[in-house]
Amino acid sequence: MDKALLTQSVTDLAQLIKKKEISPVEVTQNLLDYINQSNNQTNAYISITADTALKCAKEAEKEISSGNYKGVFHGVPLAVKDNIYFENEVTTMASKIHRDFVPKDDATVTSRLKEAGAIFTGKLNMHEYAWGIDNNNPHFGAVHNPWDPDRVPGGSSGGSGAAVASHSTYSSLGTDTAGSIRIPSSACGIVGLKPTHGRVSKYGVYPLAWSLDHIGPMSKTVADAAAMMEVIAGFDKRDPTCADVPVSSYLAGLNGDVKGLRIGINEEYFFKDVDGPVEKAVRERIADLEKLGANVITMSMPSMRHAEWVELATSLSEASAIHHRDLQTRPQDFGADIRLLFELGELFSGVDYLQAQQIRRQIKQEFDQALQEVDVIIAPTLPFIPPIIGDDKVTINGKQMDFIENCIRFTGPSNLTGLPALSVPGGISDGMPIGLQIIGRAFDEARLLNVGQAIETMKPMGDHQPIIMP
Repeated sequence: MDKALLTQSVTDLAQLIKKKEISPVEVTQNLLDYINQSNNQTNAYISITADTALKCAKEAEKEISSGNYKGVFHGVPLAVKDNIYFENEVTTMASKIHRDFVPKDDATVTSRLKEAGAIFTGKLNMHEYAWGIDNNNPHFGAVHNPWDPDRVPGGSSGGSGAAVASHSTYSSLGTDTAGSIRIPSSACGIVGLKPTHGRVSKYGVYPLAWSLDHIGPMSKTVADAAAMMEVIAGFDKRDPTCADVPVSSYLAGLNGDVKGLRIGINEEYFFKDVDGPVEKAVRERIADLEKLGANVITMSMPSMRHAEWVELATSLSEASAIHHRDLQTRPQDFGADIRLLFELGELFSGVDYLQAQQIRRQIKQEFDQALQEVDVIIAPTLPFIPPIIGDDKVTINGKQMDFIENCIRFTGPSNLTGLPALSVPGGISDGMPIGLQIIGRAFDEARLLNVGQAIETMKPMGDHQPIIMP
């Protein structure tokens, strides 16, 4: 097993494949060998499709050898969250109810990655129906954080976070309804982008809450996230929420230049009740950006005090509507934690839901106004270090506080507004990664990625590495 090959980024690996210094078959077999060795430690994979992956790798090798090189992802093995459809392949949603569900069509993101030449090694573990953030799954087992296997990897895309961090996939896709890309990216020390709502098609992805759901890359580097966006972004008529907006060349804009960048800081919400080491790391990165020529502007958004209630009223109501029939007819087949959430969702009235949408509009207007004055808003992704698997409390400045509530506190607003948000590693505390979140204007993912590139260049993680890695 070639350990150095496993730790390559997608963009670096692509150069080796393009130059024919290594073949897709060698890369894929090497990765499959490592998955078989490491998955019992992380439990990141629900299914491993070795035979199909090797068949596709051979096809990719033939195409590249004949001069038909398709781009960055050609011949690169990936794995994606198990709520993203693959034609004629089981897609479980990490549930008992859909354990044997076989889609008749690919998700749009799946088909676009296939067209780009990507190879798929399997489907990744997740919180059941993407409705949770600890990834302690009653049907497929808990996913373990590669930095500390006793701790949660974040969720609901916890398998994606753990697989990327442990190098058992070169990159991945997650879904995000209240932070499910950014939370595990923060907890696992990787890059995670929730694009603008409508930027990436949701066709062929099992919904959690229609108006809040997003799909985006989870990767080792900012450049890998940018490369993934160039493949998956763009209009799709099969998704009625998809926006017909031109796609940028995300990779071309990565120069890390932040001179003149206006950074917004919201003290009363995004820096309230943040554990000391997390706050220190994020503020240090902001100070580093100032040294590179960025300017910091403090701003106020009064409606944000209602954001957590609005997020829960919206997500719980929409999710419960989707699962209403199964909740009535087979409630015992849901995990206890999400069954409770679906039952709570049935308690909201139509008035509650519509009032939440009115406040949601106010929050969006305040963000839009703030982003006329600044270019990006920076905040912690999570206000704490991930807890031990099974704990429902987290420690923030010595106080025990609710895990779920504090997990989505800083990530949920970007789902309410639909604005893009990027989580990048921002530092280390007690051997665990700290995530820094960058929020921006609609369809301005390129700017977020460039700010992320500037932070990545600072090497905020130092030489720290996960425990579980090649």
